[in-house]
Amino acid sequence: MMSKNETQIFFLTLFLLNYFISGSQVTHPDYNLPVFKSGFSSPLGIENAGDGSNRLFIVEQAGRIKIIKNGNTLATPFLDISSIVLSGGERGLLGLAFHPDFASNGYFYVNYTKAGGHTQISRFSVSSNPDVADPNSEISILSVNQPQSNHNGGDLNFGPDGYLYIGFGDGGGSGDPNNLAQNKKTFLGKMLRIDVDAGSPYSIPASNPFVGDTSTLDEIWAIGLRNPWRFSFDRLTGDLWIGDVGQNKREEINFQPASSSGGENYGWKCYEGDIAFNTTNCGPMNTYTFPVFAEVHNDNNPNSIAGGMVYRGSNECFQGVYFCGETRADTFFTIIPDNGGWSVERKLFPGISNIAGFGEDEAGELYAVSLNGIIYQVRGDEDMVNGTPISPGVYTNNGSILVSGTVETGTVDIRAPEYVQINPTFEVTSGANFFITLGCDL
Repeated sequence: MMSKNETQIFFLTLFLLNYFISGSQVTHPDYNLPVFKSGFSSPLGIENAGDGSNRLFIVEQAGRIKIIKNGNTLATPFLDISSIVLSGGERGLLGLAFHPDFASNGYFYVNYTKAGGHTQISRFSVSSNPDVADPNSEISILSVNQPQSNHNGGDLNFGPDGYLYIGFGDGGGSGDPNNLAQNKKTFLGKMLRIDVDAGSPYSIPASNPFVGDTSTLDEIWAIGLRNPWRFSFDRLTGDLWIGDVGQNKREEINFQPASSSGGENYGWKCYEGDIAFNTTNCGPMNTYTFPVFAEVHNDNNPNSIAGGMVYRGSNECFQGVYFCGETRADTFFTIIPDNGGWSVERKLFPGISNIAGFGEDEAGELYAVSLNGIIYQVRGDEDMVNGTPISPGVYTNNGSILVSGTVETGTVDIRAPEYVQINPTFEVTSGANFFITLGCDL
C-alpha cells in the first residue's frame, strides 16, 4: 500500500506521462521587465567589458559612458567625449564594443557622430584607473560621410572570430533615394568586418566574402540593410542577429548562422522585410536573404525595431530565446526555433517605452535600455506552491519549464521538456509533504 506522499508522486508522474504521450507544442516562456537601474540621460546601449569585473557600461547619446559597479552608478563617467559628439535625433554616441582582450590591453571602440554629421569609429584606452578611460587616447579607425542626418546605424560588436563588425545605415532620406544599400562601392547600408589587431589602423580578413572582387569594397561582410539598429552575436552558438528598421510597412529581424561565410544581401531597397519595395533593376528573389521575423507596421502609429539578444544566463527557461522590442511602444517579442522555422510571440508592457537596445552582463543576464533613462532586466515569472504540509485541497498551476527532472523523497518537483506549457492539477491529502515549483524563476 502506498503512503500519501507516494500516492501524490504516482498521480503527478502518471499525469506527466499521459501529457507527454498526447504531444506538446512550442511555447514561449513568460517573463517580466522590472526596473534594474534608472537616472541615466538618453541611454542607447549597455555593455560589459568581459574582464571579470562584472561592471555594466551604459552608453548615453550625448557622449558619455557611465558605469554600474556593485549595484551603484559611479559619479565619474568612464568616458566623456560630449565635447566632440554631435548629438540629437539619430546622431550621437551610438555604439560601444570592448576588445576581446580588454582585460590585458585596455582597448575599446566607439561609434559616434562627429562635427559635420559624419560617422566616426575610434579606439580609446583605459587609464591607470580601471573605472576611467583616457579621453586623449583616441585613435581613428575609419570615418564615413553621411549624406543625411538619419539612418546612421551605430552598432559595433566583436564577433566570435575576433573581428570587429560595424553596421551602417543607408545614408538616410526616404526610400534610399540614391540606392546606396545595393551599391557595393560604399559602406552605407552594409555590415563591415575588419581586423583591428593587424594593419594600421586595420586590415581586411582574407576570408571576407568580397576580397578580390573589384566591384565590391573588401571590408563589406553583408549588404542590403536600411538601418541596422542593434545587432548581436549569440555567445553560445556564434549566430548573428540583426534588427533592421523598416520604411513604412515592415520591421525586420535577420538571422545569419555562425556557419555563414558572409555575402548575404538582406534586400533593401528591393524589399522591405518580406514584401517588395522597389524591385527596379533587382535580381531574382532567391538571391536575397529574407528576415526570420517581419513585423507589420501599425499604419496609424508606426514603430521601429530595436534588435535584441539571445538569452544565455542562468534561467533555464530562457535558453536560446531571442528578445527584442519596439523603440516607441510597449511591445516586446520573443523568437525561438520551431521545426526548422521560427516562432514569434508578442507581449505588451504598458508604461515601458522608447526601448533603444538590449545588452547582457558577464553572466549572460539580459537587460533592455530605455531612452527615458531606465534600465530594465529580463526576469522570469514565478508560480509556486509549497508547504510542510500545505493545506488539503485541489491546486492548479501554469508554467513554462525546462528539462525533465526527478522526484525526490518528500518532494514533488514538476518539470517538463523544453518550452512546453503544462497545466497540472493535483490533489493534496491531509499530511502530504511536498514542494512544487512551476514557471521561469531565477
